Amino acid sequence: MQDTPRIEKGNERQPDSAEVYNDLYIYYLSGRIDPVLEPSGPHFLGNWEEDGFSFLFFSRRADEEVKSLLDLQPHLNLIDQYKMSYDDWQGGRIEPFQAGGLFVVPPWIKIPESHDSHHKRMIVDPGVVFGTGTHPTTHDCLEAIASLCYEEKIESVLDLGTGTGILAIAAVLLGGKSAVAVDFNFLAAKTALKNVSFNQLDSKILVVQGRAEDLVERAADLMISNIHYDVMMHLIRAEAFLDHRWFILSGLLRSEAREVACYLERLPATILNTWERDGIWHTFLGKINSNTK
Repeated sequence: MQDTPRIEKGNERQPDSAEVYNDLYIYYLSGRIDPVLEPSGPHFLGNWEEDGFSFLFFSRRADEEVKSLLDLQPHLNLIDQYKMSYDDWQGGRIEPFQAGGLFVVPPWIKIPESHDSHHKRMIVDPGVVFGTGTHPTTHDCLEAIASLCYEEKIESVLDLGTGTGILAIAAVLLGGKSAVAVDFNFLAAKTALKNVSFNQLDSKILVVQGRAEDLVERAADLMISNIHYDVMMHLIRAEAFLDHRWFILSGLLRSEAREVACYLERLPATILNTWERDGIWHTFLGKINSNTK
């Protein structure tokens, strides 16, 4: 396997108050931005690139910065711009919550360390990346990780499609010795790295920007994937899928879950537990039977 790029620490701002995310100013551009010319400064929150489009996020109006960027890169075109509250972007106010023996809290909410000492504390700042931990599949993945880590010794974890890094961080906090967190989107990988640092796990979690399909062969006891169905099918069809000892598969709608379960029946794999939310979202915890590790 070729070397894959890890994400190094940058100079991105570490938010310490809710005001940083009061309002979002989003500039929707066609074309990809030269990373060297990407905006900087405390009010630039990140660039989400997808399918040849760029979405620039600022915490204040940035018309002049964007105009300068367009002047320097004629291939870029401004399609539209929006202003919305951070809560609206994330689908609601981000609040602390408990799941899988963890107490998940954003960094701008100060809660005494003595609060709910029976749960391990995890700090997660989603930035402008989706992955606050409130989605049903994330909750169920946290429960699946906890149930496995409380029963088995997990040396290594591979989190494919890590988003904000929440599942990789949870796996290590709950007993995993090390983890590799992978996301194809560069902004997601940077956000995951920031959250790894918030939880002081830099020495235990490696964040990599790359395609899940290309990194499924990386050795690990536990493979976690809360990802799109089409990518999921590529992962479980890969020969390397059987090299992992345990797996957690999530992000599956009911019909998709049936297809995944049907395919797993053809493999030396056993689904140990299933989480179902509202008859819609499904999460599988399973074991590879042929693994002799």
